Amino acid sequence: MEPNMDFIGGNGQSEGDLAGRLLSQGRLDPGTMRPYIGKDNRTYVTMYKGGDPKSPASYQSVPLQTNTGTLRRDEWKQLDDAVLAVSRQRLGGIEDLRANGLVYNLGNAMGTTVLEYHDINDAFTANLSMDGVTRGEGDRVVYGTNYLPLPIIHVDFEINQRVLEVSRRNNSALDTTSVEMATRRILEKLEAMLFTSTSYTFGGGTIYGYLNQTYRNTVTLHEHWDASGKTGAEIIADVLEMKQAAITAKHYGPYMLYIPTAYETTLDDDFASNYPKSIRTRILEISGIKGIKTVDTLTADNVLLVQMTSDVVRLVNGLPVQVIEWQTDGAFVTKFKVITIAVPQVRCDQNHNSGIVHLA
Repeated sequence: MEPNMDFIGGNGQSEGDLAGRLLSQGRLDPGTMRPYIGKDNRTYVTMYKGGDPKSPASYQSVPLQTNTGTLRRDEWKQLDDAVLAVSRQRLGGIEDLRANGLVYNLGNAMGTTVLEYHDINDAFTANLSMDGVTRGEGDRVVYGTNYLPLPIIHVDFEINQRVLEVSRRNNSALDTTSVEMATRRILEKLEAMLFTSTSYTFGGGTIYGYLNQTYRNTVTLHEHWDASGKTGAEIIADVLEMKQAAITAKHYGPYMLYIPTAYETTLDDDFASNYPKSIRTRILEISGIKGIKTVDTLTADNVLLVQMTSDVVRLVNGLPVQVIEWQTDGAFVTKFKVITIAVPQVRCDQNHNSGIVHLA
């Protein structure tokens, strides 16, 4: 299973089947794409009627004119539980954004195709006088307008009607292997968007990751962090150089240090012979570094120091990972999608000061 990314631009452009359908209909309500068969064998959808989105009282079941449902309510719940279980699995970078509260939630993600956001210049100067009436230099904040595409990330899977009937007849649980795999691929895609050098440009904006954000701070890696490379002291020197680069760019922490898989065991080596600490322990003793994580999608010989604040990076979250029914392919197969609207947003200020340091 490979995840797909659909885009809708602010200029009316679209890319992908889901994006095209959203553009033509004006909206795409996921609630209407989860029809279920009730106890009376009629088909219903659950609609939000207002109020607290977390309260069951804010939703109502609405019958459809045509009985087009495939799954019963408890079968939808099995799919949702499978999605939730996989979503709880830890993925380094995206999980860090959520854990540190670096999430910007959109109210109507299906109706928001491009996020318009602003950066500001470093305005105003404080004046020093004895009387407080000396006129200071006039200034104003200058706002810059930027755009971030909001892709729909989705993976398709299908449920065979015959398999479904066997499950019901035997009163056995629905096989959720496909939905679990689809959910995992979506989460991996989000993680890869953060830690690879691939960018996505659409609708007048570009999605960047840690490795290719234009104004990230770069530090040269002169020697590998492995058993045949640097000593513990030399690795610490690299980390301190990265921290200084962040400070020079006016970012003072707290920081997360991300390393590739090849460096994982290196950090568990002794810092020095007859010294009772590992290299990892010594790094964590550096002020401002709150954690170290190994990222499988981070390519070899790339190390990142990232300040964990919303002006540096955040997760723009529009639609939680969920399952929708997409279409029926004949009488025996129903197609589904696991979808989400989410994108990491890597940022800097108007003076191009970035809280990301890239050692490579």
